[in-house]
Amino acid sequence: MLNSRSRLGGSRLTIDSAEPELNMAPLIDMIFILLIFFLVTASFVRQSGVEIDRPQAASAMPTDAAAMSLGLTQTGDLFIEGRPTDLPAVRGRVELFLMETPGGAVMIEADQACPTGRLIAVMDQCRLAGAENIAVSASRISP
Repeated sequence: MLNSRSRLGGSRLTIDSAEPELNMAPLIDMIFILLIFFLVTASFVRQSGVEIDRPQAASAMPTDAAAMSLGLTQTGDLFIEGRPTDLPAVRGRVELFLMETPGGAVMIEADQACPTGRLIAVMDQCRLAGAENIAVSASRISP
């Protein structure tokens, strides 16, 4: 900062020297923005949250695609992310998932004693929601 002082009729300019300060606010703001970016773009595993006895298949293969899991118990009860859900709500939940994860898959984890009609009804709701990649979970038979 420049100060003007007059001494004996003359003027003299002096420069006040202050140590430079590092402002941390923009750095903290940038770190929070990066954290939010990574949380929004991260893909989280969505599980059905229910224990089932999966059917076995020799052709069962693991999938790498981001998938939403729906659980069907042997009595035909439907669960999404550990919460009981009714059949009409499946369509809306799958539509929301597909908006968040374009190209995502729907994995139906059905108990082997689940009624086939209930499984078909759930698959129908998923297709009506726009899901193109629907799979039924199975355990691989070891040779």
